[in-house]
Amino acid sequence: MEAYKREFIQFLEGAGVLKFGDFTAKSGRKIPYFVNAGMIKTGDQITKMGEFYAKAYFDKLGKKEAVLYGPAYKGISLSISAAVALSKNGLNVPFFFNRKEVKDHGEGGTFVGYVPEAGEEIVIIEDVITAGTAIRESMDILKHLEGTKVIATFIMVDRKEKGQTDKGAMQEIEEQFGFPVYSVVDVYDIIEYLEEDPANESNLENVERIKKYLEVNGAK
Repeated sequence: MEAYKREFIQFLEGAGVLKFGDFTAKSGRKIPYFVNAGMIKTGDQITKMGEFYAKAYFDKLGKKEAVLYGPAYKGISLSISAAVALSKNGLNVPFFFNRKEVKDHGEGGTFVGYVPEAGEEIVIIEDVITAGTAIRESMDILKHLEGTKVIATFIMVDRKEKGQTDKGAMQEIEEQFGFPVYSVVDVYDIIEYLEEDPANESNLENVERIKKYLEVNGAK
């Protein structure tokens, strides 16, 4: 495993973003581990998170200029921190996010921040994809920005799960909308990370539970 992946998983676990146990995903699935960006609570943590997203962005898109979109609520801080990290490394890009409820006073509207215009490209910054539900919701919102185009989505963890079919959720999104989904790490990186400390019985238990879950819900 690459060093930055191990560092990222350690960071997620240390910040309480990555937890093991019994949880229910947005898709309704019962899952043995949970990735919750809402656990990021300090300036140091959100700064570090943005740096990991920026590294993934540069690795996949280089110096390409695009507008970052962070879906409310968790995507808001993720997109802002990614924009800050990109700026510190020489790429100054705008960002925006949506309101859960459309504002009918003041400036009004659905979006806060920079609103992309026709011809501009958008990159979605999300936390995780399980069945692809959240991305499809984002696309329903973004379709009102006529003439814009989503060119990629970046997430923390690829769960390697099937979506609405036996295909991977990320593959389904790519085929449905025509843009790639990139992740910093995937579930098999997490498994490898846990297996590096076999003396920790809880680690081995979590590995077995995740593997059994993937036997049923993993992408084919």
